Amino acid sequence: MYFSMLRITTRAALVTFDVHVVPRASQSAVVGVHDGCLKVTLAAPPVDGAANQALIELLAKLLQRPRRDVTIVRGESSRRKTLAIAGVSAAAIEALTASARTR
Repeated sequence: MYFSMLRITTRAALVTFDVHVVPRASQSAVVGVHDGCLKVTLAAPPVDGAANQALIELLAKLLQRPRRDVTIVRGESSRRKTLAIAGVSAAAIEALTASARTR
């Protein structure tokens, strides 16, 4: 299943999509879509997993899910990551990009 420019896959109860992370930003936020990925800025540095934890916490908060429902499937040490989130719809992920566009 694909929405706009963001590539989102839905299988069983999981929604999977790619994220492009920009660490050490002034604030943590979803800022749009970059090359088919959800673009997220993080205030945390990419040291000792701090940026990964900040990414999980941010998306869990925005999607109103517990942190355990957000999993980094691929790319833990890369700016481009694949995430799987349980208990949300693809439309909820698409809504994150819509809210980023209205800022």
